[in-house]
Amino acid sequence: MAGQGVVGPTALRMMLGNHLRRLRERAGVSRSDAGWAIRASESKISRLELGRVGFKERDVADLLTLYGVGEARERERLLDLAREANDPGWWHRYGDVTPDWFDAYLGLESTAELIRTYEIQFVPGLLQTADYARAVSRFGSRRTEDAIERIVALRTRRQRVLDREPPLKLWAVIEESVLHHPIGGTDVLRNQLTALQEAVTHPNITLQIVPLDGPGHAATGGAFSLLRFPQRDLPDIVYLEHLTSALYLDKRDDLEAYTQAFDLLAASSPSPQHTQEQLSRLLATIGD
Repeated sequence: MAGQGVVGPTALRMMLGNHLRRLRERAGVSRSDAGWAIRASESKISRLELGRVGFKERDVADLLTLYGVGEARERERLLDLAREANDPGWWHRYGDVTPDWFDAYLGLESTAELIRTYEIQFVPGLLQTADYARAVSRFGSRRTEDAIERIVALRTRRQRVLDREPPLKLWAVIEESVLHHPIGGTDVLRNQLTALQEAVTHPNITLQIVPLDGPGHAATGGAFSLLRFPQRDLPDIVYLEHLTSALYLDKRDDLEAYTQAFDLLAASSPSPQHTQEQLSRLLATIGD
């Protein structure tokens, strides 16, 4: 399995974008002037520096010239990075069943070394059984059965990050109410809870369950994920998913706020050592 040494195109775009931003600022060039140099808008430069769009090799070469990067080896390294960043990731095969704004998350997830996530509605995708994922995909949608099966296949493929070498570290905090919803029926829920019991025996998976009768907590704004990467050029990312879009935040204030919210959630919830007991108790409440 691919490990941390393999960097996906989404991460490469972010790394190159960060590097180009630093070069531009060091050269004292405005985004507007940089856009003029490559026949583009200021907003296009902003998207390039955030890694949100692909890079044209000619544009990168022109920007490097504008920023005073004349050393041949450095120019070639960055141009190679631009070429690699334009290669499609494996998840692009599922582009017919995923929204465009989710592609970036799939790329980041495949590269991350640690994901901390808080969920209020569903079991995190990386821990879902196939039947649970199938039921979630049908939830409130008019998808065809073929599309649903492709979504399930994508979810299963994503879970390989937990078994690669070295594996992704996943730390999930979920509301207990999530585990009471019989999505897909009681058999699907029972099998999902049993799968969670098995999952938490793995050293790279931490699961905490916020009890129904617990006190309030800081994460009142909804579900979110924090992604951390092994590459020094990549900042941590906060991922917020909405019904028709997503936000990717990397500003220090946002990172600090969400990190503090997650830390408070983890500190105020029963410890991971109690998770097996909580899951067993939930399983005992499911009727035949």
